[in-house]
Amino acid sequence: MIRKSIGLLAGMLVTVAVYAAGAQLRAEHPDTYTVRRGDTLWDISAKFLSKPWLWPEIWQANPQVQNPHLIYPGDVLNLSFINGPRLKLSPRVHPEGDAVAAIPLSELRMFLKDRRVLDSEAVRSAPYVVGFEEARLRGAVGQNIYVRGLQGEPGQRWAIVRPSHVFRGFEQDSPEDADSEIVGHTLDSDVSMVRTPWAEDSRNDGHFGRGDDLGVEVSVIGTAETLRGGDPSTLLLLDATQEIRKGDRILPVDDHPYDPYYYPHAPKSVAKNARVIAFADALDAAGSRQVVALSIGAKDGVDNGQTYTVFQPGETISDDVASNSWDRGTGKKVTLPEEYVGHVMVFRTFDRVSYGLVMDGLKPVHKGDRLALPE
Repeated sequence: MIRKSIGLLAGMLVTVAVYAAGAQLRAEHPDTYTVRRGDTLWDISAKFLSKPWLWPEIWQANPQVQNPHLIYPGDVLNLSFINGPRLKLSPRVHPEGDAVAAIPLSELRMFLKDRRVLDSEAVRSAPYVVGFEEARLRGAVGQNIYVRGLQGEPGQRWAIVRPSHVFRGFEQDSPEDADSEIVGHTLDSDVSMVRTPWAEDSRNDGHFGRGDDLGVEVSVIGTAETLRGGDPSTLLLLDATQEIRKGDRILPVDDHPYDPYYYPHAPKSVAKNARVIAFADALDAAGSRQVVALSIGAKDGVDNGQTYTVFQPGETISDDVASNSWDRGTGKKVTLPEEYVGHVMVFRTFDRVSYGLVMDGLKPVHKGDRLALPE
């Protein structure tokens, strides 16, 4: 089946004005670019604009374009300078297929569908796996698992989740800085421990058991279907990405559809405690196209598509030259300037925490890096 866009093909050329005041052209911009499979709107806009997050402004200049995502592989973008810089989109007849997305959704499925941030008490009090058929130590697909505290009917499906991070807020010790610090701690994968449904990795940082509990990140690791009610209930394990363990929690399946379109835009303001607090798929640092957890959420005015500049705080060192001392490291402390790292765009938001995708950068993103208005 051939899908046609009558409004686009009627003119064959849709002229889109570039706002000179906001969406400045890059010095090394191309004059023509053919859209390729695998491109994202961010990638394309970064070829023309010095501020890729201002991509929507290009389209707002032309009311004929109803959807800024109607760009497909094979389309050609031409840059002209008639009455100012303009982009002309030369569309073709499109076969059935996906239009270019703002960000690579295929790489983010697990964060859109399989990862949630919930109230800590809700996770602790959720039904949990207590055992497996034939006294097995782990649960595998096709086997029965036994769950306590579950109220469900035969045939009802459930998500099996495992806590992966806990987020806590702390008041700063410095009196001149009243903002709170938010940290994300990785949780031990052995959820069957008796002392607690999950345990933090051993660390001597003074955070364990303290601070304002802001929620727990859980990852969906499988689905199961109720076979028989009761306490314990009997469930059939339908699928799993990991072996199921005692203590894994049971939650309703999240069937809410997510918006496949994201419009990059700058936030109106940035909270002073806006930081990178955890990594989703990295240990020490994150790079381009990796996911990071941010210390701000919907209650801070964050929504999907908001783009932030990431800065690495300057290191505090001793000025041994000015101290004129033989003992190194004893001089007056001085804080070095912060350094630009890159940009991150929010794609999933919860009350106090959100997930962002690192879009570009000059250096790796680290925990504690500061978020600012995009520059």
